[in-house]
Amino acid sequence: MLINALLGFIQALLLLLLTPLFTGISRKLRARIQTRKGAPILQDYYDLAKLFSRQEMVTKNAGPIFKWMPAIYLGSYFAIAMGLPLLTANSPIPFLADVITIIYLLAVPRFFFALASIDTSSSFAGVGGVRELIVSTLVEPGMMLSLIVVALLAGTTSITEISIMNLTGNIPALMAFVVAGIAFAYCTYIELGKLPYDLAEAEQELQEGPLTEYSGASLAFLKLGMGLKQLVMLGLFIAIFLPFGASLDGSFISVVLAAVILIVEILVIYFIVGIIENVVARVRFANASHQIWVSLGIASLAFVFLIVGI
Repeated sequence: MLINALLGFIQALLLLLLTPLFTGISRKLRARIQTRKGAPILQDYYDLAKLFSRQEMVTKNAGPIFKWMPAIYLGSYFAIAMGLPLLTANSPIPFLADVITIIYLLAVPRFFFALASIDTSSSFAGVGGVRELIVSTLVEPGMMLSLIVVALLAGTTSITEISIMNLTGNIPALMAFVVAGIAFAYCTYIELGKLPYDLAEAEQELQEGPLTEYSGASLAFLKLGMGLKQLVMLGLFIAIFLPFGASLDGSFISVVLAAVILIVEILVIYFIVGIIENVVARVRFANASHQIWVSLGIASLAFVFLIVGI
């Protein structure tokens, strides 16, 4: 058990260390698509080092929730990253690789992010926190229903068993699984914070209002947490719907090969995301609900296919 926990910690730590690299690649890719030079790929590492070296300023009205939120935000996604079966089909920490557990863990950072916005006594940050809760209300039903469909197909909420079911091709209702994957992919894209559903780096946007109140190490932790969130969401999608290359026997060579395949899959997804966000315009927040609810409709269709058995 201790060895598995150590492996899970190492896996999450590697994802955390690679987070600024992937966010830098994403930003560079977006710039190149727009025929701009863009910032260096390693720019996020420089920015984080600069933030950690700067003094942290806290508003006089800030309470304990405001001070704890960056650590809770980053820690929640770090815990999810520890349990995901990314390199091997078997999760390093099985109780963290459970659909229900992950749904609750995903809600924790969003809740504290919104709560911290109110704790600052800033109206700008408060509006941003409310918008964050509204987005979660819209996207989470579709995400949960798609995960429930997959769990019912596998007969378990364990992501390890779901991943093995996908690897072995023993899927009872293939159409239901594919449609659930489409619904979850749509929800994942929204969670990435890309256009047309806002931009993760845009602190001037109302949805990112709470970030304007943070500085120094706290802002660095939040930046890391937001980047790690992207990798965790992509890792969750890959572990469930695209686990191809994950090691079944846990041998060193197969794990190394799985790591290479995982990196390639993430880069390919980032490339697709980069193309999508460069051909769409930002949607008005008042109209976002009309589009985000589509995910629930697709997930409902997957549930119908599950009942029918196709």
